[in-house]
Amino acid sequence: MSYSNYKSFNSRSRGQYAYHAQPNRNRGPRKENINPSRFIQSAKPIDVVVFVPTHKFSDFALNPLIEANLVKKGFTEPSPIQDQTIPVGLSGKDIVGIANTGTGKTAAFGIPVLNRLMSDVNARALIMAPTRELAEQIEEQCISIAKGSGLSGALLIGGVPMGPQLRDLRSNPRIVIGTPGRIKDHAERGTLNLSKFNVVVLDEVDRMLDMGFINDITHILKQTSEDRQSFFFSATLDAKVKIIIDSFSKDPVHVVVKTGDTSENVEQNIVTYHTKDEKINKLHDLLLQDSVGKTLVFDDTHRSVEKLSQELQARGFQTDAIHGGKSQSQRQRALKRFKDNQVKVLVATDVAARGIDVVDITHVINFSTPQSYSDYIHRIGRTGRAGRTGNALTFIEK
Repeated sequence: MSYSNYKSFNSRSRGQYAYHAQPNRNRGPRKENINPSRFIQSAKPIDVVVFVPTHKFSDFALNPLIEANLVKKGFTEPSPIQDQTIPVGLSGKDIVGIANTGTGKTAAFGIPVLNRLMSDVNARALIMAPTRELAEQIEEQCISIAKGSGLSGALLIGGVPMGPQLRDLRSNPRIVIGTPGRIKDHAERGTLNLSKFNVVVLDEVDRMLDMGFINDITHILKQTSEDRQSFFFSATLDAKVKIIIDSFSKDPVHVVVKTGDTSENVEQNIVTYHTKDEKINKLHDLLLQDSVGKTLVFDDTHRSVEKLSQELQARGFQTDAIHGGKSQSQRQRALKRFKDNQVKVLVATDVAARGIDVVDITHVINFSTPQSYSDYIHRIGRTGRAGRTGNALTFIEK
């Protein structure tokens, strides 16, 4: 990876056969018992306060190349998280950023990190994200900000061949972006020397910990340079997150721009059913409604997601599926088709959907109940973004 240059619902009939979900033989942890009343909540109108930034991007002491690339991207005034984070990051201090997804976090840490790499030949940056999709989004943003700089990088994620990653690592990349599991794999293979990395970013720390990466993250951070600058970004600052931050940061500056949960912008309700046939038919009828646009449907397992996607396709819906059992190229194609409106319905498991950042999703449908209420909040946070009001519906068996 080089930073020199970058790289409709009508006339649908019900299916000719009934949809029957396969039993989940590998159930994993027991689901949290969530009272259905918690899935019902009206969207709360939020008074929009016009943000007046303290700075313009031109005010920051940035490398001229970064400034030029930001102009090309149409960046003139920073978002709240960028306005407060970038000057602190440029000063070399550790940062804890508390902000929702979709607030411009990537540029908030990407700009000071890339500026550091371009001004200090001894600097190397490691950026960790919970999912492959989010890691790819961060890579894409960083490449556009540093285009023409000649910085070398490596993207280390699962679901893709190791060969290209090994090739990129042999060139001693200045910036490594990836998921904790694959980064740890390379460190243990001896193909990635973490001790050289003196700038570290953890994006969506709370999600990484929820996904069970705490041991991997701890193992990785212990091997990075002791004299490092650290950026931690999270939507919440619970006890687990605080332990990681306290252990691996020095007098961090806290930047808090979160004004409320994304779920406050979401109209939430339940859909009751008696039988599996009634359940799939109710989903069919919901997707036919004029008010339902781009829709994300959650189900539990790889198998159930594939089966539901195929059933919806048989009923005439433009549908794709994304889950951990697919290769990374398959996941990329499905997500791109969803973003580009080639499909209007994306069926997904929780893990695969954690990196989905699509602003115009109108509905999130929980065809299966989430594992926990925290997962529920994360699911419905995929809608109601960028000032829009979203809709969330959860299927509950009577």
